[in-house]
Amino acid sequence: MRIIVIVLQVNQITKSFNGEDILTNVKLEVQDRDRVALVGRNGAGKSTLLKIIAGEMSYDSGEIIMPKNIRLGYLEQHAGLESKLTIWEEMKKIFSHLINSEKELRALESQMADPVIYEDAEAYARVAATYDELQLAFNEAGGYRFESDIRSILHGMQFFPDDYDKPVQALSGGQKTRLALAKMLLSKPDLLILDEPTNHLDIQTLSFLENYLKNYNGAVLIVSHDRYFLDQVVNFVYEVSRHNVARYVGNYSSYLTQKAKNYELDRKKYEKQQEEKAKLEDFVSKNLARASTTKMAQSRRKVIEKTDWMESPDGDEKSASFGFTIERPSGNDVLRLEEIAVGYPNKTVSSNISFSVYKQDRIALVGPNGVGKSTLLKTIMKQLDAAGGKIQYGTNVQFGYYDQEQAALTGNKTALQELWDEWPLMNERDVRTVLGRFLFTGDDVQKTVSTLSGGEKARLALAKLMLLKANTLVLDEPTNHLDLDSKEVLENALLDFPGTIIFVSHDRYFINRIATKVIELASDDATLFLGDYDYYLEKKEEMEELALENTVVENTVVTKVNTSTIDKEAKKKERQLRRQLEELESKIPTIDAEIATIEEKLCDPAIFQDHEAVQQLQRELDEWKEKQDELSNEWLELQEQLEEIAP
Repeated sequence: MRIIVIVLQVNQITKSFNGEDILTNVKLEVQDRDRVALVGRNGAGKSTLLKIIAGEMSYDSGEIIMPKNIRLGYLEQHAGLESKLTIWEEMKKIFSHLINSEKELRALESQMADPVIYEDAEAYARVAATYDELQLAFNEAGGYRFESDIRSILHGMQFFPDDYDKPVQALSGGQKTRLALAKMLLSKPDLLILDEPTNHLDIQTLSFLENYLKNYNGAVLIVSHDRYFLDQVVNFVYEVSRHNVARYVGNYSSYLTQKAKNYELDRKKYEKQQEEKAKLEDFVSKNLARASTTKMAQSRRKVIEKTDWMESPDGDEKSASFGFTIERPSGNDVLRLEEIAVGYPNKTVSSNISFSVYKQDRIALVGPNGVGKSTLLKTIMKQLDAAGGKIQYGTNVQFGYYDQEQAALTGNKTALQELWDEWPLMNERDVRTVLGRFLFTGDDVQKTVSTLSGGEKARLALAKLMLLKANTLVLDEPTNHLDLDSKEVLENALLDFPGTIIFVSHDRYFINRIATKVIELASDDATLFLGDYDYYLEKKEEMEELALENTVVENTVVTKVNTSTIDKEAKKKERQLRRQLEELESKIPTIDAEIATIEEKLCDPAIFQDHEAVQQLQRELDEWKEKQDELSNEWLELQEQLEEIAP
């Protein structure tokens, strides 16, 4: 029976900034092996709550309870690793205690080989006991496998042996973020807290992280806007909304279902309460002035004042509301890429890219980081020259480009100026209306672009994209920085869009909803899949299985003419192997007996006092054990050969 261990309790936590409540009486519990997601809109207080739990931010009231022996690991959003060491050296720092233990073991081995020690039985026994104790602890702590663990995690985070000697400070920002995540995973804290760990990870790395966290031997608390990732990993969801937190059991999809049901129940309850309240208020307004009914009206008014009326389930949280329209449709042929190579001066990133884009296609470009997906979009938009090949553009094609880096936004302009300067014929009221649809209201429109959050910049860029009324949208990571609610609004707008979409995204949920085709880019190829992301995965799996089957067939000699000859040779080989195995099996008991005899002698106190005799017996024991290992390895090799021809 599993013992339930609570690794974290958050009790009635309240936090405010400049007199404005961010979190109010928040309660949260995490048990060992729980995978918990914190979800909510941007600015709801998710990252604030994580920082409070991690001890990096104070709180106004309440308490955080964690057992003293719990090790907590916290990786904040956009955290990068800064170090003067190489990648391998930086990862080994986590295991410095094991490296020191290994040095102690080597030192003890040197002592046991020292004549001064092994000729002193008491000293030798004392050193040997210390060695055995340390070696056992070293083994249990993973001392013999930590380098293998480092290689495994680095490989999952897309760092390979050729990268190990690279200095950390020479890495890009994205690589430093991935390395920081790798280091956190290797440290294996009891409570792992991750704030947006999936940002800037490619799909292959995301899959690795999902599998790792699903099998993680500890508790995990995550803030993420990646719905596909949350569906795969978490079993509890806490929604941060209107300063409070609500708990849901299950993954993200289950949370959405439960939330919808709760909303309907709350809506009916709220409407019923409002009817009751309206009746009471109506009675008070009609009867308060009458002498005969004043007391009854005053009584009803007290009921109104004392009742804790339910807030509207819609709350005061607003959602963006927008759609994409086109000024005029394009021709049927939008783009044709023929043997395109993309990259930068003196460096080709990807080549041999050929595919066609037709009107109303929704094409997702996928592939590992660095393969040139964003570079290909820039090449299509003529921001970069193709390194080879040819691009043919169709008739009446009008592009609208969304740059994940929002390079088209001007830092010293206000949100209002950003739109108005490009559409000067619009009046101010209409510009403000457009901005309001993207959640810029009141004084928000006067914020300078440089002071906007990532989510606000993303919404501003989408507002400009909407006003273009382009018939072909080229989108580079459009869901980055958007909260879950805004992602859903964007998805619905794109689903209703009557034009063509070419996009790059690591958001698999988004790809599934939008894409009708998936193109996988490799360094020297582009493969088309006619379906959504799930279809792409299925076909990839089928292709891998087929390739494996073909390999097996190629490695198996199949000739009908020589079938009988092959069978005879196989049976002859089988007989030879069985004879060799029998011969080896007859030798093994003799060796085992010799080893047992020597070990028994070494336990004899009379012999134990004779150091020369002990040394001689130890040498003989080592020789017999070496023979035992050789025979065991030989037996295993023969057994494997036998299983291949006679399964």
